[in-house]
Amino acid sequence: MLKTVSVESVMQDGFAVAARIGEHQLMIDQPVTAKGTGLGPTPLQMLLFAVGGCIATIGRIAAFQQKIALHGMRITVEGDYDPDALMGKATTERAGFQQIRILAEIDADLSVEQKQRFLDEVCARCPLHDNLLTGTQVAHQLVSS
Repeated sequence: MLKTVSVESVMQDGFAVAARIGEHQLMIDQPVTAKGTGLGPTPLQMLLFAVGGCIATIGRIAAFQQKIALHGMRITVEGDYDPDALMGKATTERAGFQQIRILAEIDADLSVEQKQRFLDEVCARCPLHDNLLTGTQVAHQLVSS
């Protein structure tokens, strides 16, 4: 059975965008050097953070299920993109990340091979990793106010 997750984002002054998600108020923005107010991370940074956070969360769940004493994980997520595309400048590149790299350090009493198998399983179970890997269909439409 599918479950729907919904987030409403509202444009604020300048480049700031706010969202109330459950009990949390989140803000994304652009740095002051890019004419933003620096009230939060950029959307690109937030996406990469969400991927790392999802992997860490699924790691905790999988470790609990497998009775692995997971002391911690440090996940670095890097992405390469062409800023000309999002600025509307002529480029042959698409606007999105060309590559996303996930670098994970796993603190657990496991061999290197066991850690790799664990990471492979965690990434296979992570919804965000799956969305990025398989090119999830995205639809957009205008809603009248």
